Amino acid sequence: MTILIDRHSDQNDAGDEIVEKNQGNGKEEETELVLDAGFEAPHTNSFGRTFRDYDAESERRRGVEEFYRVNHIGQTVDFVRKMREEYEKLNRTEMSIWECCELLNEFIDESDPDLDEPQIEHLLQTAEAIRKDYPDEDWLHLTGLIHDLGKVLLHSSFGELPQWAVVGDTFPVGCAFDESIVHHKYFKENPDYDNPSYNSKYGIYTEGCGLDNVLMSWGHDDYMYLVAKETTLPSAGLFIIRYHSFYALHKSEAYKHLMNNEDRENMKWLKVFNKYDLYSKSKVRVNVEEVKPYYLSLINKYFPSKLKW
Repeated sequence: MTILIDRHSDQNDAGDEIVEKNQGNGKEEETELVLDAGFEAPHTNSFGRTFRDYDAESERRRGVEEFYRVNHIGQTVDFVRKMREEYEKLNRTEMSIWECCELLNEFIDESDPDLDEPQIEHLLQTAEAIRKDYPDEDWLHLTGLIHDLGKVLLHSSFGELPQWAVVGDTFPVGCAFDESIVHHKYFKENPDYDNPSYNSKYGIYTEGCGLDNVLMSWGHDDYMYLVAKETTLPSAGLFIIRYHSFYALHKSEAYKHLMNNEDRENMKWLKVFNKYDLYSKSKVRVNVEEVKPYYLSLINKYFPSKLKW
């Protein structure tokens, strides 16, 4: 399959190169896939305001800012290492992907200024929007459905972690906090901020070391990656799951010096995914029972009946 990256889209700046790749089955085909597709981003979110506007005055904005204050203080190298060590054991429970989707009905993301609906709504909105524009990329539909399932960390069965340790934009720890990160000013209270081992451009990393070797702030992205990494989901899908909240990279191009060639290749798919993740949020409900059989078929294709969480 020839993947054409359209530079005319203001949401996609990955370049105008042509890439020969088929993520679904690894076989080259003669068809063309334009990464810009036909999706048109709305101008306002479900509250009638600009998307990801963290400065618009509202009660929700104040709550979001307080969320990031606590998040930026608490996400340290020591904290991230502790969380990874605890949750990579995957010894909490065994359940199916759809069972996890249903668990998320109980939660609303406090870091999101654009939506106050239960998470299952956002997952289906994202997946269905992708499915409409990329009908043949079933792995991408499934990635849309499952990308936020790591938010089950909020559930009592998974430790009932505070929201600041589960949701929100992610960023590397162990090196300088880039100024493009939302509410950057609160990092000044982070114990790592003045640590000379952690506050330089590279910190504990080296140029081109690859994002796999970078400690990201702990949350649902990294957790869901740990759950899904041994399945047959393509590498681009795993990359999307792990870095879809890394806005400093895929919106502001910070931390590019840490990427390797595989990261740059997968970034093209993340840029496709991002606009559906962000701009498909709305008050329009998806008929769950109508679309459920389709997504169950994808789950059966790429995942075992039960996963360790």
